Amino acid sequence: MNYLLVPILLLTLLLLLFGTFFIVKQQSAAVIERFGKFVSTRHSGLQLKIPVIDRVAGRLSLRIQQLDVVIETKTKDDVFVKVKVSVQYKVIKDKVYDAFYKLDFPEDQITSYVFDVVRAEVPKMILDDVFEKKDDIAIAVKAELNDAMLDYGFDIIKTLVTDIDPDQQVKESMNRINASEREKMAAQFEGDAQRILIVERAKAEAESKRLQGQGIADQRREIARGLEDSVKVLNNVDINSQEASALIVVTQHYDTLQSVGSASNSNLILLPNSPQAGSEMLNNMVASFTASNQIGEEMKKAAKAKETEENNKK
Repeated sequence: MNYLLVPILLLTLLLLLFGTFFIVKQQSAAVIERFGKFVSTRHSGLQLKIPVIDRVAGRLSLRIQQLDVVIETKTKDDVFVKVKVSVQYKVIKDKVYDAFYKLDFPEDQITSYVFDVVRAEVPKMILDDVFEKKDDIAIAVKAELNDAMLDYGFDIIKTLVTDIDPDQQVKESMNRINASEREKMAAQFEGDAQRILIVERAKAEAESKRLQGQGIADQRREIARGLEDSVKVLNNVDINSQEASALIVVTQHYDTLQSVGSASNSNLILLPNSPQAGSEMLNNMVASFTASNQIGEEMKKAAKAKETEENNKK
């Protein structure tokens, strides 16, 4: 008889031990009831309760949870959109009783408030404003939820409008508008580039002509200086300006003929530009020959004078 009591006592003791001790996980809370009435809440660790009399009525997670709610509504400009709102919430540690007993399905309650706020805010805006002011919508949802869910022991951490999905036809229209805008901008940029190229090319041509004109002016200036020097040299040997000019013209004339004749395969023929040109050329040639003779005589006199001076020195 005693042998039968020992196993029964051991089994009863084990049942009492298992019924007395229980473990609450990290970031969670357990609700304890005694004969169906709330007694206390227990948090993480090894906990005790009275076997048979007390029981764990339920457990709640204290971690942050996320609920995604999709609401279909219409904007002010009669565009149907689907707005996705993500709500992050958690049970307040000191209000586990309210969260467990006051609200059976917190997700449904949160969803109802999100629907109410979004369908009140979005119809006040046109579609473009919905995209631009999505943060304002999220703030309005959070403010409404905080006021409502705080009494039930829930804290709203953050709300985000994570997606705005317009009607398919509206999206296609928006894509066409965006494509045409991009093509317009591309054409504008291309036109600007062409205008810049034309302006730069015109500037380059203007600069080239300016430099070319400056070169011609410099060339003519040097020619004038050379002629002036030639006239001064001839004046020094008692040749007047008219005879000197005739000599220079004839000299340039023959230099031109020589340069033309030296070119191979040249078919150029120089003709007088007026009936009097021939007689004028002849007169210039006579004057140039006379000037050349004078220059020669002067050079001979100078050489003879120099020779006489050297002989006198000896």
